[in-house]
Amino acid sequence: MSSHPTNFQGSVPDALREAIEGQVPDSKAVVSGGGGHYTIEVVSPAFAGKSMLESQRLVYSAIAHLMKGDAPPVHAVDSLKTRVPAT
Repeated sequence: MSSHPTNFQGSVPDALREAIEGQVPDSKAVVSGGGGHYTIEVVSPAFAGKSMLESQRLVYSAIAHLMKGDAPPVHAVDSLKTRVPAT
């Protein structure tokens, strides 16, 4: 992974997971990666009946604050998978 300059303090994967789980109802997020590039998988019943794009927009809106500014901790989401829980 390449180095990505940021002034963010703390664990970026934890911040992403907490932001997603805090805003997407009943969600469980798994985040991996580093250097500004992350892979995210989210499972939530909130995605039921939504298109893939609608589901991904929910996640992106939850993490938008981590992607803004001159030196954001998140430069790119390389992979974003959303799904509803298995029943």
